Amino acid sequence: MERGNADVLKAGSVIDGKYRILSVIGRGGMSVVYLAMNEKANKFWAVKEIGKADCAKADLNRKEIEMMKKLRHPSIPSIVDVIEDGEALLIVMDYVEGLSLDAVLQERGALPQEKVLEWAKQLCRAFVYLHSRKPPVIYRDLKPANVIERPDGTVMLIDFGAAREYRPDRLMDTVSLGTRGYAAPEQYEGTGQSDARTDIYCLGVMMFQLLTGESPHRLRPLRECCPSVSAGLDAIVCRCTRVRKEERYQSCAELLYALEHYQEQDRAYRKEQTAKVRHFAVWLSGAFLLGAAALMFLGLETHVRRSSYEAYLLAAGNSVEKEEEIGNYVRAVQLKPSREEAWLGLLREGFLDDELLTEEESSRLREVLIQYTERGRTCESEFQENKKGYARFAYEAGLAYFYKYEDRENKKNAAAYLELAAESGKLEQNQEERAERLCLIAGYYSRIGKVDAAGDVFVSFRDYWEDLTDLSEGNLAEEDNERTALVMYMELVSQIVSRAWEFRDAGVGKEEMLEQLSQVEKHLDSDFDQRDSQMQLVLQKEIDELRQAAVQAERVVDSAFRQEGEEG
Repeated sequence: MERGNADVLKAGSVIDGKYRILSVIGRGGMSVVYLAMNEKANKFWAVKEIGKADCAKADLNRKEIEMMKKLRHPSIPSIVDVIEDGEALLIVMDYVEGLSLDAVLQERGALPQEKVLEWAKQLCRAFVYLHSRKPPVIYRDLKPANVIERPDGTVMLIDFGAAREYRPDRLMDTVSLGTRGYAAPEQYEGTGQSDARTDIYCLGVMMFQLLTGESPHRLRPLRECCPSVSAGLDAIVCRCTRVRKEERYQSCAELLYALEHYQEQDRAYRKEQTAKVRHFAVWLSGAFLLGAAALMFLGLETHVRRSSYEAYLLAAGNSVEKEEEIGNYVRAVQLKPSREEAWLGLLREGFLDDELLTEEESSRLREVLIQYTERGRTCESEFQENKKGYARFAYEAGLAYFYKYEDRENKKNAAAYLELAAESGKLEQNQEERAERLCLIAGYYSRIGKVDAAGDVFVSFRDYWEDLTDLSEGNLAEEDNERTALVMYMELVSQIVSRAWEFRDAGVGKEEMLEQLSQVEKHLDSDFDQRDSQMQLVLQKEIDELRQAAVQAERVVDSAFRQEGEEG
């Protein structure tokens, strides 16, 4: 392939037999970008050329480029090809038509607040996507030159040369990259690893420059140089650009919510709007039009809350720190308490990720349930309006308290939730039946060992046995899921270990008990071996523990009936 000089491809040359170079459209410190055309497909592409020495210098490698090829977002160009070409690496990606915000700024000067806000929200959504990857992708080099405004007014984030994957085991970045003035302090002071909050800093700096037209090297309050800017937006930019990461917004989902509600922080705006509403009400003097206006604002608020809710869920599901994950789920709950996704995420991922529900976690869950909403009701009471969603939550909370609560003998909360699930009429039939039987068994826990005034025991161990074995009927792994199946089988086995003598005295025969243990073994042999291999690996330890417990249970049963024979 011909080159015009050491680092520039010659116009008219063809790379990889299909991309014809048309012209140079951009240059950076370590790369040249060309406009190319795939003549067979009649489609334009951008080709970025990076010298291999520069690849090493920028800590760019094949793994990171392959990671970038997987990115799919409306505000991020897709990489479609990577070509090794002698001493250079050629990256073929979507060609983005438009002007960089750097060029827009030079052409127009300081830009309108609403336009900058819209761009910031689009970029924030792109960062929510990047930071939610596993592992998270940190962009690190946000500046006007790296953002393109397309003809339709939307923006695209280009040049991922400084992007890296976040690695929790590292104290700081391997290589310091970023543009001075825009880069966060941790990028060049060696004070810690860049993370989502680094991109938040860069976005704050860029907003400052776009709104004021001033250099980003001397940050100051927005309203000092641009009094017309909203006080709420001034506060947001100020928080984004704090020197200490801990004082910034902690996720782009949180920042996105702030951007969508910036007017709430602006007292002057609220006073002005209140005056307008009063004037509007007098002028219209009609309940119908007031009602129409209310519906319009409700529709706008609903749209904002929906997008923010989804952003919090996305951020929670991919948070690096446990407290950050729980915090995002709680914010989503507070925003839309009637939707079940955040409640289920909080329970499953926030509290049960280690398969144990602690007393502290139980208290935190209760605190969220009894929090008051803007409507003066508890979050739980609003959640209960979603009958199907609340039934699912009650079922899973009941199972959590029954099987995974650290106070194993305390089944009070389990019984309450399971009763709600069983009577909901909104679950699968087998789930409602299981909830009903578990509720009965939870009741046994509170009565075992107690006697009435006449000295009679409260519990019939024969009835207890029947309810316990009913729970283990069928292919539970298929009817429910593998984890639920294992904990239910373990409940049966552990109760045989601890209650074999009581069951025996209540008329449960040795063969009945051994048959149940045999059925558990058969389920372990047949119901799990065809499941997903990754899930099988995760559950293997529990399967092995259950097998060992079943062997122990057989010995206990033999011992119980051997003693009965000796006593006879």
